[in-house]
Amino acid sequence: MENQEQPAANAWIEKLFQHDSARDGGVIRRKIANVDRFSSTAMLEAEVKRRGFHLILCGDQYLIVCSEEEPQVIC
Repeated sequence: MENQEQPAANAWIEKLFQHDSARDGGVIRRKIANVDRFSSTAMLEAEVKRRGFHLILCGDQYLIVCSEEEPQVIC
């Protein structure tokens, strides 16, 4: 990603975490292709870590668990 695209990528990540789901401890789902189109996986991962949330890869999507509690896969 070129430097001139960096502010737009940061804005996309910031907007992602302004959703009610992020504020209320819910789950956000985004296609990997959209993350790569509007930002980057590295930027998303860094922001998820900074917030203490969890990033899960499932098929062609990322699931962001917006909680510091450890997720548990049941089956």
